[in-house]
Amino acid sequence: MTKPAEVWAEMRDGVRLAANVYLPAGSGPWPVVVTRTPYLKDGPFYADPRSAAGVDGPQLYNDHGYVFIVQDVRGRGHSQGHYSPFSDDIADGYDTIEWAAAQSWSNGKIGITGASAMGITANLAAIGAPPHLLAAFTVVSPLDRSESSTYTGGVLRQADMERWLGFVGLDAGGTLASPGFRPTSDVFSDRSEMSQGLKYVRIPMYHVGGWYDAFDEGTLEKFVWLQNRGAEGARGQQKLLMTPSGHGPLAGDLAYPGADRTEVAGQQELRWFDHWLKGADNGVMDEPPVSYFMMASARRGAASDKNRFVPSGDWPPAAHEVRYYPSPDGGLSLDAPTVRQSKISYRFDPAAPVATVGGSTIWSDFGIGPMDQRKIPIRADYLRFKTEPLARDVSIAGPISVDLYAATDGADTDFMAKLVDVYPDGYEALVLDAPIRAQYRQGRDPALLKMMTPGVPERMRIDLWDTALTFEKGHRIELVITSSNSPRFAVNPNTGDPTAKPRVAVNTIYLDRDHPTALVLPLVYLEGASR
Repeated sequence: MTKPAEVWAEMRDGVRLAANVYLPAGSGPWPVVVTRTPYLKDGPFYADPRSAAGVDGPQLYNDHGYVFIVQDVRGRGHSQGHYSPFSDDIADGYDTIEWAAAQSWSNGKIGITGASAMGITANLAAIGAPPHLLAAFTVVSPLDRSESSTYTGGVLRQADMERWLGFVGLDAGGTLASPGFRPTSDVFSDRSEMSQGLKYVRIPMYHVGGWYDAFDEGTLEKFVWLQNRGAEGARGQQKLLMTPSGHGPLAGDLAYPGADRTEVAGQQELRWFDHWLKGADNGVMDEPPVSYFMMASARRGAASDKNRFVPSGDWPPAAHEVRYYPSPDGGLSLDAPTVRQSKISYRFDPAAPVATVGGSTIWSDFGIGPMDQRKIPIRADYLRFKTEPLARDVSIAGPISVDLYAATDGADTDFMAKLVDVYPDGYEALVLDAPIRAQYRQGRDPALLKMMTPGVPERMRIDLWDTALTFEKGHRIELVITSSNSPRFAVNPNTGDPTAKPRVAVNTIYLDRDHPTALVLPLVYLEGASR
């Protein structure tokens, strides 16, 4: 690998973007793989020539006969212009690809790759549909900036976003108040969202995600839409790999040796580009479109042999919906409630929120992934509902949700749900967690916003995203309902008015025959259903 040359690509508006170009030994022209980064092409993410921010790096590509380009996005590093996260990356991605195709060292066959933020820029370049872009490989990248990475259920992912914005040199307060970062849907933000542009993607893409990743759902939704509904060139040409990994190393006492890093996909990346950029007949497209990791009991040093990768023709696999109903005594069972009235009320004080312990977060400050939820003490606003020890395995794969019937005594509040795998020794391994802000229960479009009527129960769906997990015999399935998870999610002041003084809310969960709150699971082995 030769020392990279800094080169400049001029965009359609005259702004010049800086890139490092790594050329293979010998004489070209060669196929080209591009990555576009807000994290500085000369920064630590690209210091190791064999890896580049979670994907294969310059040295590996050069050794394999590819030019590798790392470009600073507009307004970052040495590139000119104003930095507005992901607002310019459709046009700039298009112009960069077409610029690369025209260079003397390029044979005009271009791929794009990236993880996380670089995956977003790759996604947006694919939306632009530049003629010379033939394939993409993306790792742990969200579908949409607003819904997938900034807000979940209308609740700000506070710790992740405030720290990330500071990391890229932006003021968090001002940026989050700007149109592109508000919780509601609007024209400004939608125009640069992947969900709005999927119909323009015309290339094969390889999507890699992790069950504990902050962008798990975006990875899955991109694959599903493009594979089944995409335009010519995209439909039927997608691949999905889901691993038992997070956005960083997992915390807690679970481990999946050899599989718990998204870098496990590295062996696929060069195969993918060899096929689409070099025409190699390497069998990558003869393999099943989906490979997902079915997690199971995985205490460190004692992982079950039921942990394994499973091939599939699509996502989600065929499943049978099963509902587990919480009861006032803390139970969780397949028996639907028959009583006319049953509810649990608790006081939610914004000044004393439930602490974050693990979960699908970007930063490791409070742990990533399946941490032990017993670190959260017994408290009245943290409701635990558990099955009896399972008589047989219960395997699930697909979307998980909570069908919640709840009320509050004010205009607005939050409800949080957690799915937990309780081990025989009591370890409470977090599987999934997510919130819903009551005023967004019908959707994020401004026309759908609706405050609560005090004391009136409303049905709302908490989308916990997807997973694949076997709750093994002797374990318990646990559902947790609460109203805060701080600092991961912004705490609701319970007022409906962000300028008003926060108040203590009295929140109520309904558990009766007319309001059957339920945990909804996709059972993939029917014999696994257990009471």
